[in-house]
Amino acid sequence: MTGDSGEGMLSWDESVFRNEHVFEIDYVPETFRHRESQMQSLTYALRPAVRGSRPLNVMIRGPPGTGKTTAVQKLFDEVGAQTRDVQTIRVNCQVNATRYAVFSRLFEGSFDYEPPSSGISFKKLFGQIAEKLVDDDRVLVVALDDVNYLFYENEASDTLYSLLRAHEEHPGAKIGVVVISSDPSLDVIDELDTRVQSVFRPEDIYFPVYDQPEIVDILRERVTRGFHDGVVATDVLERVGGLTADSGDLRVGIDLLRRAGLNAEMRASKTVELEDVETAYETSKYINLSRSLNSLTDNEAALLEVLLEHDGAQAGDVYDRFRERTDLGYTRYSEVVNKLDQLGLIDAEYADIDGRGRSRALTLAYDADAIADRL
Repeated sequence: MTGDSGEGMLSWDESVFRNEHVFEIDYVPETFRHRESQMQSLTYALRPAVRGSRPLNVMIRGPPGTGKTTAVQKLFDEVGAQTRDVQTIRVNCQVNATRYAVFSRLFEGSFDYEPPSSGISFKKLFGQIAEKLVDDDRVLVVALDDVNYLFYENEASDTLYSLLRAHEEHPGAKIGVVVISSDPSLDVIDELDTRVQSVFRPEDIYFPVYDQPEIVDILRERVTRGFHDGVVATDVLERVGGLTADSGDLRVGIDLLRRAGLNAEMRASKTVELEDVETAYETSKYINLSRSLNSLTDNEAALLEVLLEHDGAQAGDVYDRFRERTDLGYTRYSEVVNKLDQLGLIDAEYADIDGRGRSRALTLAYDADAIADRL
């Protein structure tokens, strides 16, 4: 392939992309479409912080890829541009799934350096954060993104209790909390301890799945900003929109556009064709799987590896193989099973087994080869 002649062929120094960053996970779009009511509700809840008061707490719910994180990030950016008296910190609970890890990120956001890796108690860590807030006379708004991971590790109640009760131990500390959950099966309020329920009365904001016309509208703007003119035709964009709607996750479509563009470049083509989309979809459709697998501990990944060989087996039989790999007891094993079930990586269904009473059968929720490739 020479790549330097022929109609519709890229030369070596050409690209179909105008700005490839538009398709990356941390990109915050300038125009945030089809979430006007949700943004209004968020603004309403956070407005008191700009006036120096404690904001309303917020609970944001909705399936993955529905704009929850983007909405919070855009509003945090707006608040930061308007005043220095409000500090906003978003914590990724998929990565920071314990109370100590969450407050370590809050410490880092407050002091611009990480706390010592050892030798500092939670009480001291928390105290330094709160004291700085009071000394600086600032309001802190904390977004616990993917808070469902704190629930999976039984850390949610302690984390929220510490944040919501901060003013009792540290008078003058003003902290508001935004919790973001991507687990539709999780009832955040019901799963919290009663001591937290009594003080956590959040504004409830729901982000529904985008419908196909909304998806196409959003992706069209990404295409305009991210690709050169004429690279993605209407029929190609509609196909991407249809595949994205089937998945229910806008991130699938964004990833699909990027991979399709890379496929076109591999063919030295100046346009993205349907074949580029279909090939890319074989990878993009597993974006949620990849994201979930990246959050697993070694022991959690070990259970999936066992299930790759014993898919559909009874929980007791799977445990025998799991213990051989990890030496963990059955209680911890049950916690790992429950977490993988909540993440949608496995299905753990109870059934009556002759002579053994009720037992759970553990079944992989994704194609085994897809899991194996990504593990």
